[in-house]
Amino acid sequence: MSAIPLYPVAQQEEAPVSLWRDAWYRLKRNKLAVFGLAVVLILAFAAIFGPYLTPYDYLSQDLQARNAVPSLTHLFGTDDLGRDVFSRVVYGTRTAFLVALIVTVIAVFIGTLLGAIAGFFGNPFDRVIMWLTDMTMSVPNLLLVVVINASLKSPITKWMEAQYLATLNPFYRQTIWVDFMLVFGSMALISWPPYARLVRAQVLSIRSRPYITAAQALGLSNWIIMKRYVIPNALGPLIVSVSAGLGTAMVLESAFSFLGVGVNPPTPSWGNMISDGLRVWQHYPHLLAAPAAVLGLASVAFSFLGDGLNDALNPRGSK
Repeated sequence: MSAIPLYPVAQQEEAPVSLWRDAWYRLKRNKLAVFGLAVVLILAFAAIFGPYLTPYDYLSQDLQARNAVPSLTHLFGTDDLGRDVFSRVVYGTRTAFLVALIVTVIAVFIGTLLGAIAGFFGNPFDRVIMWLTDMTMSVPNLLLVVVINASLKSPITKWMEAQYLATLNPFYRQTIWVDFMLVFGSMALISWPPYARLVRAQVLSIRSRPYITAAQALGLSNWIIMKRYVIPNALGPLIVSVSAGLGTAMVLESAFSFLGVGVNPPTPSWGNMISDGLRVWQHYPHLLAAPAAVLGLASVAFSFLGDGLNDALNPRGSK
């Protein structure tokens, strides 16, 4: 007979429950969310490293290969100047990600700050911030972006030209920075109100929790309470909104570039590529299909990822 141990064998302790680990487990079970995450990671890789791996420079022209159909030499064909469409679509991924990321970061920062102040401190801050939010959301997005670009682009461009003539610094000839600055500013200006509303609603429900009352009883300042306890507990719904907001920002940038008030040529953008391809799509459909398909795939991927994050971070919605 085997000896009976005098002391019970210690059992392996179970890992402590973690909201983020459980959310990651639920996210992995969602096939559409995993697909969306994979596409987003591929697009992010293309945005970072793609321009260094493409077979052609996005500005190089080959007039003898104008409007070539897709082939092994040119995967997506060429445009009317003989530029490789695949290389331009890949570089357009960098433009889309750069605009979407910076615009979303600016909009989330402004929305989180104003929403937290409005929800935590109440009136009169709440009344003023919500009035500003309603006023911003009441103005049509396209009209606001057109007004900003039409009123600021010409003066800034003239100022840069004057600085170039005075200093001969070639940086002032790179007007692409004017396009990006105006796109970043105008899109961030129209994108922050939804984040402010979301954070305000979360803060209103959090500020009455017992741990907030305990922190106030310990004498912690309102700003420390908001930074340590309020905003971190409101991050779950905000992360879901940010994932969807990135896709929305990409579509907005493409729409504004399509209408000529966003990123302008020669910098590749999915929007201006779609605009160019739309004029000749009956004869050269690949010029429209390639950027439109990538934009549609990116939009669907962010939508799937946002829905998956919403289910993963909301235990009540888990099946």
